[in-house]
This record gives sequence, structure tokens and C-alpha cells, in this order.
Amino acid sequence: MTTGDKSKTKPTPASGDIDQQALFFHRHPRPGKLEIQPTKPLGNQRDLALAYSPGVAAPCLAIRDNPEMAAEYTARSNLVAVISNGTAVLGLGNIGPLASKPVMEGKAVLFKKFAGIDVFDIEIDAATVDEMVNVVSALEPTFGGINLEDIKAPECFEVERRLREKMDIPVFHDDQHGTAIIVAAAILNGLELAGKDISKAKIVASGAGAAALACLNLLVILGAKVENIWVHDIEGVVYKGREVLMDQWKSVYAQETDKRSLSETIDDADVFLGLSAAGVLKPELLARMAEKPLIMALANPTPEIMPEEARAARPDAMICTGRSDFPNQVNNVLCFPYIFRGALDCGARTINEEMKMAAVRAIAALAREEVSDVAARAYSGETPVFGPNYLIPSPFDQRLILRIAPAVARAAAESGVATRPITDFDAYLDQLNRFVWRSGFIMKPIFVAAKNADKKRVIFAEGEDERVLRAAQVLLEEGTANPILIGRPQIIETRLKRYGLRIRPGADFEVINPEDDPRYREYVDDYFKLVGRQGVIPEAARTIVRTNQTVIGALAVRRGEADALICGVEGRYAKHLRDVRQIIGLREGVTDFSALSLLISQRGATFFTDTYVSFDPSAEEVAQMTVMAAKEIRRFGITPRAALVSHSNFGSRDSVSAFKMRKAMTIVRETAPDLEADGEMHGDSAISEALRQRVMPGSTLTGEANLLVFPNLDAANITLGVLKTMTDGLHVGPILLGAAMPAHILSPSVTSRGVVNMAALAVVEASYPA
Repeated sequence: MTTGDKSKTKPTPASGDIDQQALFFHRHPRPGKLEIQPTKPLGNQRDLALAYSPGVAAPCLAIRDNPEMAAEYTARSNLVAVISNGTAVLGLGNIGPLASKPVMEGKAVLFKKFAGIDVFDIEIDAATVDEMVNVVSALEPTFGGINLEDIKAPECFEVERRLREKMDIPVFHDDQHGTAIIVAAAILNGLELAGKDISKAKIVASGAGAAALACLNLLVILGAKVENIWVHDIEGVVYKGREVLMDQWKSVYAQETDKRSLSETIDDADVFLGLSAAGVLKPELLARMAEKPLIMALANPTPEIMPEEARAARPDAMICTGRSDFPNQVNNVLCFPYIFRGALDCGARTINEEMKMAAVRAIAALAREEVSDVAARAYSGETPVFGPNYLIPSPFDQRLILRIAPAVARAAAESGVATRPITDFDAYLDQLNRFVWRSGFIMKPIFVAAKNADKKRVIFAEGEDERVLRAAQVLLEEGTANPILIGRPQIIETRLKRYGLRIRPGADFEVINPEDDPRYREYVDDYFKLVGRQGVIPEAARTIVRTNQTVIGALAVRRGEADALICGVEGRYAKHLRDVRQIIGLREGVTDFSALSLLISQRGATFFTDTYVSFDPSAEEVAQMTVMAAKEIRRFGITPRAALVSHSNFGSRDSVSAFKMRKAMTIVRETAPDLEADGEMHGDSAISEALRQRVMPGSTLTGEANLLVFPNLDAANITLGVLKTMTDGLHVGPILLGAAMPAHILSPSVTSRGVVNMAALAVVEASYPA
């Protein structure tokens, strides 16, 4: 598996039951992480005739006559096999092919999510090189590429070599080359910052497995000298004449020396490359390295030296690890999805050195790029700057696919291995851009922003609910927020044990007990001051503050004892909204609340408003909710494109509703002239630019609208519900717009993941107010 795939976050009191959480994750709501979806309709007899017999004969014969037509008529050109025999799985060792299946499914998910590549995970019971080569090579007609995974060294070298010779599709052992590409990019940038020449750099490696040797091989291609490379394994220095644990691949780096240990070779080293074990690089050894040393401490979960320990010994050191909780994470997901994307799209027969070098240079260059506005939003307000703490991009930088895939495809064409060379790279980039916004990683900028912010206190009204308890654990484990739960401590404690969660009230998170809180009288006084002239008598105020947990949460936010409120997991939306309206109130200049919903489906991200609050908003309110929604959408790193939808299509009908949406559009143009928007229009015109251009060629909206603004609550809520069910989309929200302080009212159907999503968004809103 990849270096980054093995990383763990910093230990927290909540991290002890990650195994139980993982088992729950893999089992529910259905076992595993993958499914197969048809891409063609089978709604009638004609569809069946076209998909199977007799229609299927035509593409079969076309492929027989010209095998290259398989890329046109089948899914082969977008299908990769992730194959393992389970002999070197993560840090688990030789656990066998069946036990490796969860890892291979996980790799398949990464291919799909990051690059839109379909994967069959194939676990083979093949222990020898001959068996593996025979099984894998026989699969060539099915796949456009082969990703070898978790095969032990040195067999992995021979398996890959023979398959590449035998097969006419890309074969890529990610444990070797994926790690090597990221490491090479980091070392290039680190040496540049240090003002050093790779041809003169002394490189000391701890570890001589598949990944380490692949890294060294790639560094040699980049210009490193073999005589400047010192390799160590569990037997010590790799030297000429050594016979124990030697092979032809390791022997390339054997030195003519009488030195036998890391402590003898580390002096004046410019680069330490660690792919070995925790604690190998001692601070006293690091102190003897050259000026501005580059430390690649990639052992997981505990590196060869912890970053804080390395900085204490050498403040001038640049440090990379395989962990996601430190800067400069070496994570193979930075490259392997995009290398395959480029290779598949140009029909490459192999992934050669030129293509790997193109990926190295693209990744290194991306870290040195001036960050665009969109990318800066993806990094959540903290614009990364090329330097010691930013040698390589984040794995979730949305520009990776836009840089690596075209570079790889271009290199394939220039080196003569592309069977379908890309001729229009502008069109190809546009295609990749469209994928980026359908990829399902829409929430990632929000989570990055929440983690980068000062930890905010998110108070949960329904603190005894299982979904909230599971969400609280995730928020603590991921360092996203400091949860405060409203509920009875003994009930929370009992349910945490029942659900196998190890976070504990009072130790890991704060609890407000509605039955016994020392601030009760103060809360009652504050509440009565707010609602005493709205028909609430003092006695009722005392009862409400004791029993209404949304009121308690809203008061905590208003008093500054929490930074954001999450409620609505239980009960009616309107009831929670009344409490939020009375206590937190509206933001200055806002006439009313509105609700924005995000639906993430295979089509991408689409926002809907107003889905929960305004029954029949005025034109002014429609315009205001449109502008507020657009500001919220920009938090996701997305440029909003708004369509005001109606039964009227650019004036085709005159009715009260049509006039309202027409007037609202006029107000939007006046108040937010930079917002790309148009209306009133039909729903299909909003989604299809071709339809829109047919009826309104001069429309001020381009492409597909990602914000649909509805004339009333019925239209918005019904449309959202139908589409959510029909597309099996993920609903994020509803996102409450217009509140004076961050507060969100969820729906009773929300999942624990949905609670986490909204808590992260609330943290971002509290950290970076609109």
C-alpha cells in the first residue's frame, strides 16, 4: 500500500478504538467499499437488445477487426486492476490474498475518487513469480492498466519486469514507483531550497526494500551519483563483498568501504531517506549531517525521527514524513491516480521513465507555483508558500490532476508509447476540470480549513444521540473541533460504552447537563430577557431552559461559551428555527433566514435554496438568499453559478411567481454584479447550456448551474428530496444562512457523517466570518 495510506494522526484520547470504528465503517450500511454500476439504461426491450443480444454483436465484430476499438466500445480504457498476492500488506506482512482485500478495495476507492478510474480489485493465490506472471498477464484483454500492490521484495521487482516485457498495457508497482515519484519531487525541491546540486548530494538511505530502491533508482536518473549513495538495511551498510541478504537490485548500491553502520556513514549527509523503522535516526546522528539537511522519515506510523525531535536537534532541517498530521506528507495518492489517468487517456502501452519523470517535475513545479484564488480557497485561507514546510503539495490539492495527467500523457506521446495521443490539450484540461468538481471531494476544503483554524467549540443540542456521539469521536480524532454535548452525563457514558466509543465526558469533551448545570439561573435570566415580551412568562422560561436543549445550546453560543450550534437531529425543523431566531437572531442587514442544501452526486455538487425556511419569499428575499448562498458556496472553493428557476423560461409565462423571480434577478444584478447568474428559467435550461443557448443565446450564465434558486419552499424541498433519492446523492445540510452566529439545524434523517460535515462547516464559519 502507499506510504500515505499507512499514516495515522497524532494519538488522542479518542483514537484507541479506531479498529472498532473501521470495522463498523467496512460493514455498514453494506459490506465492503465498492459496487458496480451500469452506465447504460436498461429500461425496455430495445435497451436490452442493444446492450446484449443481438446488438452486442456489432461492437464485438468491430473489436475483432480492430482491437483498438475496444477503447471506443467498452470500459477497458478506464479500467485498472489492483492486484496483490498479500505477501507484504501495509505493516501487517504476509497475511495472504484474502486478508488483503480490504486494502485493495481501499486502493480502488482512491482511484475512483481522485481520478474517476474504475477498478476491479483482484487478490490472487499465487506465491511464486511464475504463478503471478502467468495469472496477471492472462488478464490483459480485460484491463487498460495493472497496478501491482503489496507484493514482497525482491519478488516484486521480477514480477513487474517480466509483466512489463510481456504485456502491452501499463504495469505499475505503486509501492515502488509511487513512493519514488513523490520522494524525488520532494528531494528536488528540498535541494533547490538548500542551494545544493543533486549530483554532489550525499544521500544516506535506511531501508533497502522495494520502495527505497525505487526511490534511489529514480534519484540516479535525476542526476544523483551512485558513489554518493549509502544504503543500510537490517544487516547494516550495503557494501561490496557482503553476502547476507543481498540481491542484484541492492548490489547496485554496494560501496567499497569498511563502514558498517549508519553512525559511520551519516557525517555530512545532505539527504536522509528513511523507509525502515521508528527511531532509526537519533538526534545525535542528525546533528552530524550537512547544513540544511533534508530528512525523509517515511516509516509509519512512527517515523525514523519525529519532526519535533528533528527540529530540536537541527532547526535548519527540512522534514517530510508519511503522516497526514505533519507538513510535507509523502503520500502516493499524490501521483498514482493521475499517472494512470494520463496513461489511460492516451492509450499508453507502458509507464516508462519519461512518464515518471514528467510526474516528478509536475509535482515539484506545483509546489513552487503561485497559488491561484481557487487553490487558495482549497487550502482554506492559509495560502501555502514554497519553503521548508511546503516542499510537495497536499494530496487534496485539486490542481494535481490538472498538472500530472497532461504531463504524463504528453510524455507518453513524445516517447512513442501512446496509441491514442492527445492532440487538443486545452480540451483535455477542460475535461479534467469538469471531473474535479464531480469528484466527491467537495467537502475537503472545509475540513482543511477547520483543521487549520484555532479549535472551535461546537455545541450539540442532542448530545445523547448515537449519531452525535459518533460524530464527536470523529471530530476529536481528526482535530476538527472541540465538541460540547448537551445531555445527561450518565446516559452519554452508558451509550458511549454500548456503541464501543472510547471518548469520555469530562475528559475528552465538555458536557452541559440540562438537569444540573451551575449556570442554570444565568441561562434563565438571559433567556427571559430575550423572550419575556414574546409571551413567555418567568415560570415557562425556567421550564424551557431545563428541557429545551436547542435553547441551551443557542444561549451558550450567544454567551460566548461555544462558537457554533448544531441541532435538529431530533424534532421538527420549525421548532428549532424558532429558538435560533429568538436567541441567536439575524445577521445585520439580513431580513430573514434561509436554508441552503448541497447535494453531491455522480454529476457533481449542486446547491439548492431555499429548502427549509421560506414558504413563499418575496423577490427581495429571493435575491438576498441568492447572494448569501453564493458567498457560502465560495467557502468550498467553488465559483457559484446561479440559476433562478421557474415554470417560466425567460419570459415565456406571466404569473405572480414568474414576475417575482424576474424581479429577484434584477436585484441580484444590482447588488452582486460579479455573481454569474441568470433567470427566470426552466430547470432543464439551468442544467443544460445547450438548451439554454437555444432559447436565450445571450444568457449571462455559462456552463451548468451549480446553485438552483427556487420560487418557494414547496419547489425547493420537493426537488431536493426527489433528486436525493433518485441519484443516491449525499445531502450536506441544510446550511442555515443569515444567522448572527454560526448555527445549523439538521434533519432527523442525517447520518453521523452528515453531522461531522456540518460541524466542520460551522467551525469554518466561526473562524472566517462572511
